[in-house]
Amino acid sequence: MEPLREFGRTLFFLGSLLMIVGAILYFNAKLPFRLGKLPGDIVHRGEHTTFYFPIVTCLVLSLALSLLFWLFSHFRR
Repeated sequence: MEPLREFGRTLFFLGSLLMIVGAILYFNAKLPFRLGKLPGDIVHRGEHTTFYFPIVTCLVLSLALSLLFWLFSHFRR
């Protein structure tokens, strides 16, 4: 495949991915689940500090991105 065409295809997929992520962030309040506020995310509120670690959100995003990249590489062959 031509290098310029390959570059265009990559830019197209990256732009599509950015649009999807942007739509998820924009419509986050209307989704049935809130990214960053999932059950299992660790929140510790002290007297003067708050510690927040979104462990379940990280796992869900990691799983979704792994699946997306696997599908992308599978159909690219």
